[in-house]
Amino acid sequence: MSDPLAEVVRLMRPRAVFANLISGKGEWAVRYAEYGQPSFCIMLEGSCLLAVNGHEPLTLSAGDFVLLPSTPPFTISSFGPAPTVHIDPKLVPGGNGERRHGELDGEPDMRSLGGAFLFDGADPKLLVALLPRVVHVKGSQRLAQLVPMVGEEYEDPKPGKDLMLSHLVGMLLIEAMRWTTAGSAPPGLLRGLGDVRLAPVLQHLHADVARPWTVAQMAEIAALSRSAFFERFTRTVGTAPMDYLLGWRMEIAKGLLSKDRLAVAEVAERVGYGSTSSFSVAFSRHVGQSPSRYSQGDRESGG
Repeated sequence: MSDPLAEVVRLMRPRAVFANLISGKGEWAVRYAEYGQPSFCIMLEGSCLLAVNGHEPLTLSAGDFVLLPSTPPFTISSFGPAPTVHIDPKLVPGGNGERRHGELDGEPDMRSLGGAFLFDGADPKLLVALLPRVVHVKGSQRLAQLVPMVGEEYEDPKPGKDLMLSHLVGMLLIEAMRWTTAGSAPPGLLRGLGDVRLAPVLQHLHADVARPWTVAQMAEIAALSRSAFFERFTRTVGTAPMDYLLGWRMEIAKGLLSKDRLAVAEVAERVGYGSTSSFSVAFSRHVGQSPSRYSQGDRESGG
């Protein structure tokens, strides 16, 4: 049986970039402008306060992992009042050593690893559609093991660093998404995977995307009437069953065209279309350009 959550991570092909070790001592506050791309914070030592626009402030402690799928403006600070330093993350590249806030001398009160994700595969908007605005994971035994490993890779890089980080980042994303399936996720795949009736349907869809699916077949797997299944799927996943299937087929097709460089006819067959022309029409409507143009790398309008 397919694991849709793992498929999403594989499709996006994540790797960590623009990461910096961040430390603070005494009273300090840093305000980051909107970044617009997925970013993360891993708390290595101590604690601090995180205030994301439109969200209640959070206390971050050692071992915590925070994921901001679209990274709106936010402030990270100590717990006391302090003048605010403003930073534009788009103008501050990562990998330039430790960034210190507050008092410059002495052992820091907190240390964290902050940075942004780069995806070699699908558009990051796919991640934004799956997750809440702020994902805060604490108390995870797996994260308690993964977080120090990520920090070690940045503090003492060894041969194979990039490959190691890409695997670690993938595991961090999966763990973060697992923590949101219980109900905090917006309508989408993650919430669907937390529904006992819909999870088997989603697993079957991802396992055999080329099958000529009907809503009746999906409803049978869910052990629901056709109308009850349609309503429950649409409410929970945020889109009608056939629209969800179309969207996932197009995400797979984009990867096959751009990364694997398969011929349009072969891609059409792999994602369940009986003819190249019908696939081309569906792809053009969904993505905004023809499959052949997309495969040539002109993706400004289609993402």
